[in-house]
Amino acid sequence: MIEVIRRMCRALPGSTEDVKWGADLVFSVGGKMFTVVCLDPPHTVAFKCTPDTFAELVERDGIIPAPYLARAMWVQERAADVLERRELQELIKASYELVVAGLPKSKRPGAARTGPTKPTKSKPKKRK
Repeated sequence: MIEVIRRMCRALPGSTEDVKWGADLVFSVGGKMFTVVCLDPPHTVAFKCTPDTFAELVERDGIIPAPYLARAMWVQERAADVLERRELQELIKASYELVVAGLPKSKRPGAARTGPTKPTKSKPKKRK
């Protein structure tokens, strides 16, 4: 299941992955996390969501407020098979989009990376 989640996350523009805290595979965009997968069994999955989605998901069996991140509207799937694959993919994409929306425009995927521009010299007009 970890490889399925990795493919979902890495398919999103600008996504990076890193192992943090010893056993957590963290997917980020613009330096901000959007999905965390515990590499140790039972492979819990955590992601950011809207307040409405958060309230709805924590009412379901197998989904809890994510430890340390619940105040930022993160939930945790207690095992990697609580959510169906399609629903999990939609929730991960929504988490990614929430994080991207909170990034400065310069850090968003696809942001134009422009440096300082040189002023152009215009040719003097000829007088008649």
